[in-house]
Amino acid sequence: MNSTLPTRNPRTGVIDHPMPVADAAEVATVAARLRAAQPAWAARPAADRLAVLAAFADALLAGQPALVEVLSHDTGRRHESALEVLGVVGTIRRWLDDAPALLADEPQRRSRTPHILIEQHRRPYGVAGVISPWNFPLLLSLIDAIPALVAGCAVLIKPSEATPRFVPVLRDVVATVPGLAEVLALVTGAGSTGEALVRNVDVLCFTGSVKTGRRVALLAAEAFVPAHLELGGKDPAIVCDDADLQRAARALAWGSMGSAGQSCMSIERCYVQRRVHDAFVERLAAEVRALQPNWPDIAQGQIGPIIAAVQVPTVRRHLEEALAQGATAVTGGRVVERGGGLWCEPTVLTGTTQAMAVVAEESFAAILPVMPFDDDEHAIALANDSDFGLSACVFSRDLDRARAIAARLQAGAVSINDAALTAMVYDAAKQSFKRSGLGGSRMGTASLQRFYRQQAFLINDGTPSPWWYGKATPTDN
Repeated sequence: MNSTLPTRNPRTGVIDHPMPVADAAEVATVAARLRAAQPAWAARPAADRLAVLAAFADALLAGQPALVEVLSHDTGRRHESALEVLGVVGTIRRWLDDAPALLADEPQRRSRTPHILIEQHRRPYGVAGVISPWNFPLLLSLIDAIPALVAGCAVLIKPSEATPRFVPVLRDVVATVPGLAEVLALVTGAGSTGEALVRNVDVLCFTGSVKTGRRVALLAAEAFVPAHLELGGKDPAIVCDDADLQRAARALAWGSMGSAGQSCMSIERCYVQRRVHDAFVERLAAEVRALQPNWPDIAQGQIGPIIAAVQVPTVRRHLEEALAQGATAVTGGRVVERGGGLWCEPTVLTGTTQAMAVVAEESFAAILPVMPFDDDEHAIALANDSDFGLSACVFSRDLDRARAIAARLQAGAVSINDAALTAMVYDAAKQSFKRSGLGGSRMGTASLQRFYRQQAFLINDGTPSPWWYGKATPTDN
């Protein structure tokens, strides 16, 4: 590494961390080292690989105080940082439970084609690349890396240039686990480092914006490597007239404002049946008004700062345009400075329309527009009127009604009588719809399949083949 980039502290606005930049040559060198070590890793019995990952989970717990400290500087929040570490540990332990059955050899079977036996084998990719975002730096760096390691890949991670402080501490944790640093490495840098990573891996996982995801997809196609992309969201909530309004208000206050709305699975649009709209808004506003910034004490309050400075102009534009076009801020409505950092006030908007940017575009902030609908058909049409299709939620006491609505939503996961459950529940397979992503599920046991290819052995059982030259009568398949 021969250069650095300045990194801004989201709580103070101060440039206080020089991030080392890995150039293309260094990325290639690290990838080559991982590629050389990967065959031995893949050849180890699955139980051995899982034992290494079990030790990694223990090391993460032992290193939790140091990790939380640096993540707090990266993101400006402490509670979520502690949950990140625990979330990674939980992910590892889920794979420790699930992987033995998933990696077990399949029994040899006879083909429908006479005289042919079939053996199925999994062949892991050599190096899996992960490009992760700034909103959950540790969790989203490792959520794809863990199953890749389980499958037998080596893994190269490039975290966001906005949140690189945790990387040296994570490297120290990895170094305490015998054998892990040989197949798990991190490089830091901006776009050019990410591009170099794409060109040096065999399969890619990217989490980030649609705009950047498109560029990554093109690079992956050029490099001829499969890419699994989890991109932006504009997740809708539908609150029916028979819903428990207080329950819905409490769930949506968390689902929209949690992590200051800086999650692709945050609820960013809310549609409420017209006859209960005002009553619901009253309850929601009361829940949201109770939320406080985690300033000046990072251990207090629920709402952290806007992490990435590049997001601030979008948040301000969405708010200012909506208010200028006739929307009303029932709560919040501003981006405010505190101690040099910038916080979006927890905001509930009414009087918004589908045409407003705050409804159509990803805000990635603590903002929730609430709009009325007339009937279920109207709600479904409004919810589906989006370029995004990551997840959604439906509230109704009638579960058959809720399921019927959910089945018609163009979204990969739908929470029923709760909100943003995909942020907490990792064992249900789901894929992104529309421009929210491409590729296989990163959740559930199906996510393992992204990291290996299927190889088949087709074995003649000793019978002369009907296709050989000189064989008189072919046999039907």
